[in-house]
Amino acid sequence: MKTQKRLAAQLLGVSQKKVVFDQQRLADIKESITKTDIRRLIADKAITKRPTSESSKSRARKIKVQKSKGLRKGKGSREGKRTARLPRKENWMNKIRSQRKFLSELRTSSVITNETYRKLYLKAKGGFFRSTRHIKIYLDEHKLFVKQDKPEKKAPVKKTVKKKAAKKAVKKKAAKKKSERK
Repeated sequence: MKTQKRLAAQLLGVSQKKVVFDQQRLADIKESITKTDIRRLIADKAITKRPTSESSKSRARKIKVQKSKGLRKGKGSREGKRTARLPRKENWMNKIRSQRKFLSELRTSSVITNETYRKLYLKAKGGFFRSTRHIKIYLDEHKLFVKQDKPEKKAPVKKTVKKKAAKKAVKKKAAKKKSERK
């Protein structure tokens, strides 16, 4: 039986400890000498291997779900520096891209002139602005917005519900009189 166990372990790719023989088919197993015989018995499930005892992933899955909800991410749970979680360069790229996009939008909507755009672009490149909000504040303080002449809109006259109802009643009366004349 030692030989059969060794061959089975070799074929199954596990240790001899992990090989299990079916107790009702022991006679067949004793007769098998070659690897082909053992292969046939493995296919018939007379010889099987014990499952490996591995760590359960259930707890890890639970934690992953919690982290997706934003839990377990507080300052006490973090390892490594802030720049390890979001590198300086990535942070800079995100910031400068949003600022440049904002500036180009202002230019296309002709809120700022091309000269102002250039100046602000270079300031952004130099790291002067903290955020797009900071750009807005800077524009307000330095009065760099282009003044546009907008025609003043008259406020729409709001009619009350009573007036509308009264108008309807007048129309109905007029229609009644018209029908009576005919």
